[in-house]
Amino acid sequence: MRARHDWPITRRITMFAGVMAALLSAMLAAAVMLAIHRYATEDRTSEIAADGGRVAHELEHDGVRPPQIEHADRNVQVVNPAGVVVASTPQLRGRPPMAGFTPIPRAMSTGVVCGGVFPGGGCHIVVAQSAYRQGQDWIVYSSGPTVPPYVTPWLAATVLGAAILMAVAITILGHRIVTTALRPVTAIRAELDTISDTCPERRVPLPPGRDEVYDLAGSVNRTLARLHAALGQQRHFTSDASHELRTPIAAIRTEVEDALYAPDDTTVTKLGNAVLGSLDRIEAIVGDLLTIARLEAHHPLTCEPIDLAALVTAQCRGRAGTRKSFSYELQPGIVVDGEEAGLSRLLTSLLDNAERHAASTVTLVVRRESPAEQDSVRSPNGVARLEVIDDGPGIEADKRELVFQRFARLDTARDRDAGGTGLGLAIARQIAQAHGGSLRLEDSHGRGARFVLRLPLAAGAKAAVC
Repeated sequence: MRARHDWPITRRITMFAGVMAALLSAMLAAAVMLAIHRYATEDRTSEIAADGGRVAHELEHDGVRPPQIEHADRNVQVVNPAGVVVASTPQLRGRPPMAGFTPIPRAMSTGVVCGGVFPGGGCHIVVAQSAYRQGQDWIVYSSGPTVPPYVTPWLAATVLGAAILMAVAITILGHRIVTTALRPVTAIRAELDTISDTCPERRVPLPPGRDEVYDLAGSVNRTLARLHAALGQQRHFTSDASHELRTPIAAIRTEVEDALYAPDDTTVTKLGNAVLGSLDRIEAIVGDLLTIARLEAHHPLTCEPIDLAALVTAQCRGRAGTRKSFSYELQPGIVVDGEEAGLSRLLTSLLDNAERHAASTVTLVVRRESPAEQDSVRSPNGVARLEVIDDGPGIEADKRELVFQRFARLDTARDRDAGGTGLGLAIARQIAQAHGGSLRLEDSHGRGARFVLRLPLAAGAKAAVC
């Protein structure tokens, strides 16, 4: 059983087609033979009845005479009212009646009799007919051998041969159809092997027909494109991460080597203070990388109702020591379902970014979007909108998506001496998407950058439409 499971699909389908073709051909051949046998039996019964009818007619008009039958395998007996055979064909001369049933007066009865008075045994079709003579009913029996199941040898051979030819033809046709249908799959597999070994940029060929194999090839190509993009992103991310980690590690190595070369010029406290900043940066980068890994694993969120205005107030209250001022436009009652730790991390990243780049002021806006701006399919209860706006140098429109990439570098004044790990905004966008929302950079009414977070409102959240 296990060996059959290892057969190629072509062989399995061909075997199935062959077995089904053989069964159907055998059933068709049997049905044809049964129909022919029934027709031949009815025809022979009619011939036997005609032989007996001629003898009965002679008995009624010409008296008792020896029956004359053209076929050598046919027999006729004439039985008087007393049940005595008074005339018969030569093969049954001197024998009792060939059958025990009698016909209805002026009618005919038919039956099959096996053995008995017939020479050589076998089964015979017997037809009993009544004949009226001298005021009494006589019986004329006529018989002939039954038709064999195969009717005739040449007919059975013809039907059997036709059934075999049909089964073979169906099997060959099924094999050809399967081979033709799976040829594009074989080409796709061969191309995938080549792609995986040599050239990940290549794509599998699309078959000419727009069938299921065409859809499969399209799905494979889309998957290859995503895998190629993911591999490229992974290589880029690995390169950037190693570069970002190399800088603080190099700084630590330099401080340690200087201390080893000139131990009298430093102290443990001085060395610790020198390397502690680099260690903090390494810890921040590793922590952000672990956060990204958890977000990409798509772990389910533990959601609870969160008031965005209260969350913004709590986050800003913890920044009392900043030199930048905060202005607020907070609409109360804007409640979303989310994970408080995740949304707090998102807001922290946005505030850190705004505080680093703002000239003097960071503006926070919380409101409910108007019905014209909402996506009723993704957010049936409405959309909450959180804006973080700074009055810094701003970001050009064609570089706005770049800031959400990991370890992105902008060739602008905004990126010079920015600090941070380069992962905060990428993490913030992933958190927004995990909550069914979005995070984008949009046009600012004045100078600076304007980050807009949209989240679905929680069911039952009530707030006035702006």
